[in-house]
Amino acid sequence: MSGQYWKQVHASGLAVPDDRPLEDLTADLTRMLGDPDPELREATAWPVLVTWIGRGVYDDLLVGLGDGMSAGLRTGLGEVGTDSVLRRSWSARVLAECLERDNLRSLLPAGKVLDWGDRIATWLLREQDVRGFVPGRGWAHAVAHGADALGALARSPHLGTPELTVVLDVVADRVLLPVDQLFVNAEPDRLAQATMTVLRRDEVPLQVLEPWIARLVAAAAVQASYDGRDPHLTGGNAEAFLRALHLQLALAPDPPAVRADLLLVVVDALRHTNPGLRHVGASTSV
Repeated sequence: MSGQYWKQVHASGLAVPDDRPLEDLTADLTRMLGDPDPELREATAWPVLVTWIGRGVYDDLLVGLGDGMSAGLRTGLGEVGTDSVLRRSWSARVLAECLERDNLRSLLPAGKVLDWGDRIATWLLREQDVRGFVPGRGWAHAVAHGADALGALARSPHLGTPELTVVLDVVADRVLLPVDQLFVNAEPDRLAQATMTVLRRDEVPLQVLEPWIARLVAAAAVQASYDGRDPHLTGGNAEAFLRALHLQLALAPDPPAVRADLLLVVVDALRHTNPGLRHVGASTSV
């Protein structure tokens, strides 16, 4: 279907066309999720899919739609610098909407939600193309969209304390994975938002959260090395995540029950990873 066809759909208020089967329309929208043209991907396919999901168009077909998005997470996985990341990343974003629809309407069996959660986690931890904004292509944003999917998953009533703890571990694992460039397009903020979603469930106790924070601190506190590798590539994402989490804990209008205690833990962590800020007049690092 042409771009003009979908412009007419947008002009109609995103009503579902009756001249083609929904299956064909969905297949075309899914293809456009991986299109290098951001006009087709971000301004056409994405708003149509999210609107139709929200209007209940896919309520009886949500399993099939989500499974199709899950399959998209594997498209070109392992490639770096190619357009295949677009399909993976935007499939994750649509899958998050499928999960949110279930959170609202209870349309999915628990096993399907957990299956999608496993697929999201596996993809996010194997994703090597962590570009945010790509000139000429628009938003790739795989890590940010993966974080959004984790947040939608964490809101699911099908997840209990063990599964929510796994979500936190996936966040930490993603933050601690080696990278060639640091996150620069708000990925730490989106990962912190997913973390806050877990925390607001008030099911993961502080005795689990403290060693989880300590693991991040161990990476963020890595000292300068002289092996030719930028030391910030080892701990920079962890440091940025801790700062983002601190900000969201401090400012959240609907804080988790552990906020007061966890804030103390995070502030202590930031003191540890920023020794130059402990004393007025302390020298800064190179």
